[in-house]
Amino acid sequence: MQWSSKKKPPLSSDSFHCSVWAVLTWSVVKSEDYALPSYVDRRDYPLPDVAHVKQLSASQKALKEKEKADWSSLSRDEKVQLYRIQFNESFAEMNRSTNEWKTVVGLAMFFIGFTALVLIWEKHYVYGPIPHTFDHDWVAMQTKRLLDMKANPIQGFSAKWDYDKNEWKK
Repeated sequence: MQWSSKKKPPLSSDSFHCSVWAVLTWSVVKSEDYALPSYVDRRDYPLPDVAHVKQLSASQKALKEKEKADWSSLSRDEKVQLYRIQFNESFAEMNRSTNEWKTVVGLAMFFIGFTALVLIWEKHYVYGPIPHTFDHDWVAMQTKRLLDMKANPIQGFSAKWDYDKNEWKK
């Protein structure tokens, strides 16, 4: 029911029975009440609080009446229909594998590949050339200089060098 913007909708006392009401352009919107019991299919919670089918059709009502009698008179299909009224999925259907892992692995590989492309781009365009201090000749000269200065002779770098034989200690 649409209301004009000049006239507010009438609110009766029975309209406050749900949990949340929002008035937006003078139309009333009802949200789901999560305090009420709801149906869920979960392996760790095998008996939900409410049945899967809430509004029964005429044939389902007749089947529910037939359920009250002896179950040996029910056919296999009727027993399955009664099960489907109460539950959406069986344990076998809940436990069957899904292909969701393929999506997860695919997305992970996509993001890893995208990250690799970003790193390659950074190395090529952002970072400069490698400094000359990483060159093997420079590292050898620096090591010789530290040994000549006898840097940290007790437990450090020079303690591992044999100055008499001119080689690393074994």
